[in-house]
Amino acid sequence: MTEEQVRTPQEAPEGSVLDVFLSGPLFLDIVFSGMPTGPRPGTEVWASGMGSLPGGIANLAVATSRLGLATGLATGFGGDVYGRWCWDILADEAIDLSRSVRVPSLHTSVTVSMAYDGDRAMVTHGHPLPVGYDELIGEPPTTRAVIIDLDDTRAEERWWRAAAAAGALVFADVGWDPSERWDPARLDALDDCYAFLPNAAEATAYTGTDSPRAAARALAERVPLVVVTLGAEGALAVDAATGEECHVPALDVEAIDPTGAGDVFLAAFVRGTLSGWPLERRLRFAALCSGLTVQGFGGSLAAPGIGDLHDWWGTLDAAHGACDPAAAELHEHYRFLPDVLPARPGRVTRRAEATFALESDL
Repeated sequence: MTEEQVRTPQEAPEGSVLDVFLSGPLFLDIVFSGMPTGPRPGTEVWASGMGSLPGGIANLAVATSRLGLATGLATGFGGDVYGRWCWDILADEAIDLSRSVRVPSLHTSVTVSMAYDGDRAMVTHGHPLPVGYDELIGEPPTTRAVIIDLDDTRAEERWWRAAAAAGALVFADVGWDPSERWDPARLDALDDCYAFLPNAAEATAYTGTDSPRAAARALAERVPLVVVTLGAEGALAVDAATGEECHVPALDVEAIDPTGAGDVFLAAFVRGTLSGWPLERRLRFAALCSGLTVQGFGGSLAAPGIGDLHDWWGTLDAAHGACDPAAAELHEHYRFLPDVLPARPGRVTRRAEATFALESDL
């Protein structure tokens, strides 16, 4: 790519150390929620909610930054108004974009997500970034952790292995196998990772086991820490170093939109890991954060901030003080929260807008 094709308009602070470094494709997400049914040919369906927001890798970047982790992101932004708007939002979320680029000739990829029947359906139109992530990133920044989805292409990239060699903890997923052959060789990249976080279907398919717990134990032979997400059933983890196994339930909430819940779970788990928390506390914190996310619509901008966690604890504490029996057990499980949360920030957490940009945003 030439100088005219790519613009990098900011520099990283000299000597800065990130908590988390991410890379991956960016999308503009348009999310419809409250749909009574999915669209069918020849019909029109009205949605009660709509939001526009940065998606794709932005889901993770916003989630980690809002939880107080210094976050760096390497991605490509389109030269259209969508790309400009996404850049401005992510910069406003205190995400270091010094290894991201603006590509004037690139159109921003768009995903329309439709939430109904407790799940979602998506339609995407996209354009690949005309440069690989090894070329885009070069020598990776100093970072405590890397989060990456290791599909067949990304598993071969050099930059994240260089970060691991320099001491970064690599938290990985390998994603769904579109061929559904579930070749165990796809897991070979885990040799350079600290943690593997598949969902239950992926974990059992790759290991040929009949339960998520059996799958987690099998995977713990390949990677130091395994977390298997179970959807409404919560999550379970196996620590290969200590032999500890742990399961926590999901937060009992009414889910409006599941978009980005897995990314928020992962971001929260990484925060707990970098803070040195016990395994159960990390899982409970991740379950809480993902549970708060699904109560709003839109992936990245539904991620909870520190203020949202303070609000949740305040409401739970008041219910517990009023002798609400339903709050008692939950209060006991999360009594660690006030001791680990930073002070409430002064800024208001931004949520998804009904249009992709208002005049004031531009």
